[in-house]
Amino acid sequence: MLNFLQKKKLLIFLAFISVYIIWGSGYLLNKIAIQELDPLMLASVRFLTSGVIIFLISVLLKFSLKISKKQLINTIIAGFLFLSFGNGILVWALLYVDSSFAALEISAQPLIILILMRIIYGKKIKQMSIIGVILGFIGIYLLVSQQQILQQENSILGIAMIFLCMVSWALGSLFVAKADLPKNFFVNTGYQMITGGITLLISSLLINERWSWPNDWNLKTQYSLVLLIFFASIIAFTSFNYLLKVVSPEKVATTTYVNPIVALFLGWYFLNENITNQSLIASVILLTGVYFINTKKKIEIFSRFRSKS
Repeated sequence: MLNFLQKKKLLIFLAFISVYIIWGSGYLLNKIAIQELDPLMLASVRFLTSGVIIFLISVLLKFSLKISKKQLINTIIAGFLFLSFGNGILVWALLYVDSSFAALEISAQPLIILILMRIIYGKKIKQMSIIGVILGFIGIYLLVSQQQILQQENSILGIAMIFLCMVSWALGSLFVAKADLPKNFFVNTGYQMITGGITLLISSLLINERWSWPNDWNLKTQYSLVLLIFFASIIAFTSFNYLLKVVSPEKVATTTYVNPIVALFLGWYFLNENITNQSLIASVILLTGVYFINTKKKIEIFSRFRSKS
């Protein structure tokens, strides 16, 4: 029998594997599904279904679903920033760019958060983070300036949409940090998914997307959506929140480095997506920049310079 400490270590290990692999595979699953389904319809079905399942689980676990008017408004805002816009538009962008490319561009998310914190809160950017910002911009430029990508139809539109998604996710992260939301993170997630899914549903109907029943979809699409609902939306997100409680934020931040690598491999293996040498170089520079942004260590040369001044 495993003792408590061994069980905890096993849970942490499984949670990391879940977040690394499942979130990294989300790009592939969405890319497969939108080959048959319209993007906002796909995202709407995913989040509405996930939200309902989360509420059912919450009831079984006897979690309180009570929510104040202020909390409801805040979950609507968070659901819009994270899911309706942040994820819905990302899925739409996958119509125009490869899943691996989208994952690499999204890896610049910490860079966007850092810049917005400087603009909105006036927070000073640390020395290591400045290096990360510079490397991040170099990596993004190398990634999006490739002629093979720019020559693809509507690729620039896809790149711009993903950038807007990053801004939306960053704003959502800053908003949630200070917003009054349900204390139970599982219930909070359920409300965000329901409200975000409803917004996506309305948006999908307004732009006249084509809706269909699951039994009309091909098997690949059905499997992709099931995996997105149960694994990416429920298991991986729950694992992520669990890790935030039991390990340091720096270790959780390693998902930023691993997810793009998983997405690159899966896109190449299953969808025959082309990985250029420039994309590989850009990914190394970009992820190195993200490391500098996330790390709390100081560069020795700066420390020596300060001590002399």
